[in-house]
Amino acid sequence: MGIVDVVSVFCALPRTRRHLKKRKEFQTVEMKMRIDCEGCERKVRKALEGMEGVSSVEVAPRQHKVTVAGYVDAGKVMRRVARRTGKRVEPWPYVPYDVVAHPYAPGAYDKKAPPGYVRNVVADPAAAPLARASSTEVRYTAAFSDENPNAACAVM
Repeated sequence: MGIVDVVSVFCALPRTRRHLKKRKEFQTVEMKMRIDCEGCERKVRKALEGMEGVSSVEVAPRQHKVTVAGYVDAGKVMRRVARRTGKRVEPWPYVPYDVVAHPYAPGAYDKKAPPGYVRNVVADPAAAPLARASSTEVRYTAAFSDENPNAACAVM
């Protein structure tokens, strides 16, 4: 490393890119909010259609679910809907029934959930141990699985 390299390190301009905006990723934001009538649905659509980066808005009034797709930030979308409609908005807490290992574990089953959905307890640290299978449960259920035809021979 010569003297020219040392001097150039001290005299170089900073290589930060503060002037460039970070490009947002395309994502789908699912929200749960109470939708009582067509007027509520219209308010939600009107609040989101004018927002920059929104590609599509789907409202399912029977499930109380709003799905927004686009180059948006989830927090900003939820704050805007809450401010414009005056309703409480929260992230969609449900997952399909098939995804959860023990869908009827305490905390997972929710009577308010739409058909075919249960509460996502794997993300909840308090209820997660109850929703995961232990090693002995996995071993016993795998012994009699249809995917392993030789498993019954190992038991007998």
